[in-house]
This record gives sequence, structure tokens and C-alpha cells, in this order.
Amino acid sequence: MDEEKRLSYFFLGVGVGVAVGLLFAPKAGEETRGLLKAKSREGKDYLRRRGEHLRETATEYAERGKSALQRQKETIASAVEAGKAAYRDAATERGSAPPPDLANEGV
Repeated sequence: MDEEKRLSYFFLGVGVGVAVGLLFAPKAGEETRGLLKAKSREGKDYLRRRGEHLRETATEYAERGKSALQRQKETIASAVEAGKAAYRDAATERGSAPPPDLANEGV
């Protein structure tokens, strides 16, 4: 959030600086208006490109997060299954039946 504020203040400062500079520039009004329009289009295009880049980056990070979460989920599931199998094996070696919650799962 702090970086967003700094970026906003930067662009505000640039805009005010350009406006003041153009108002005191020794150009005709028509030239100044044309320059203002051109600069505002450039700024608008820059912001559009920056927004697209930020959206792509956010989408990429979201996909990475989903992928990492899925891998962790699979790792945990396989660890649980391995634990159940080890418990069943140990119970079988001792000659006792596994508890009902494991025996009925068919694992």
C-alpha cells in the first residue's frame, strides 16, 4: 500500500509540474493544448500498460499459489496413507486387528 501511495504522489507531482510548466511556457495556447492532449494520451497509455502488467503478474502468482497448494495437499494425503499402512502392518505383525476406523476404510 505504501508503494501505491508513493506512485500516486509521484504521478500527481509530475502532472502538476507539467501543467505549471506548460502554463508558463512561451507557446501559443493552441500548441500548449495540443501538447497537453498528447502528454495525457501518453500517460493514459502508460497506465493501461502498467495495469495489464500488474494483472498478468497477479494472475501468475495466483496460479503458482494454487499449484503449490495442490502439491502440499497431495503430499499430506500420501503421508496420511503411508501412516495408515504402517499402522496396519505393525498391528498385523503383533497379531492384533486394526481399529475399526482403519479396518472399515478398505485402505
